[in-house]
Amino acid sequence: MSFVVLPEFHVAPDKLDPFLTAARADASASLAKEPGCLQFDIMLQPGDGLVKVMFYEVYTDSAAFDAHLQTPHVAEFRASLHLCDEQPVRFLDRVEP
Repeated sequence: MSFVVLPEFHVAPDKLDPFLTAARADASASLAKEPGCLQFDIMLQPGDGLVKVMFYEVYTDSAAFDAHLQTPHVAEFRASLHLCDEQPVRFLDRVEP
């Protein structure tokens, strides 16, 4: 079983480009530098005046996610949170087929 994290953010269209730049940097660094990060996708859903941005993050386990939270690239991403309205994060255990 792996550990899935589903953060969601609501972003105004005029702030989307800088927010996505920060999100892409976080995703790329997570995949390149964290052996416990198995997948990190960024998805968009246009809405009524806001764009919903969701991350689909898969880690080997919750300890790998806890280690992810301590990285410099996550600290850099957190500096971009003023660009969005952060929603509650969902945590799930992924059942292997």
